[in-house]
Amino acid sequence: QVQLVESGGDLVQAGGSLRLSCVASRSILLFSAMGWYRQAPGKQRELVARISSGGSTNYGDSVQGRFTISRDNAKNTVYLQMNSLKPEDTAVYYCAAGVTHIYWGQGTQVTVSS
Repeated sequence: QVQLVESGGDLVQAGGSLRLSCVASRSILLFSAMGWYRQAPGKQRELVARISSGGSTNYGDSVQGRFTISRDNAKNTVYLQMNSLKPEDTAVYYCAAGVTHIYWGQGTQVTVSS
């Protein structure tokens, strides 16, 4: 089991940037991958970005080239740098640990105004 605490969500204008953080209660190296997902009102939760324990990354098509996921294993922390934000990026962003069995954080709200 692990507790995940996200932070960094905010209201930002289109074109702006935000950095989300996710702090885990135990070593993130215990998980094959860490990720960020998001869920907008009325939509399904979708993968935003994932980073493996070895550092490999993959991104959702809609954020490719704008968002960057990274990890600091010593701090048990995963980051999501979001640039060139668009109104359609508005959602609750969730940190996730694991792949086959996923542990979720409580989410942080990101709102992008036009």
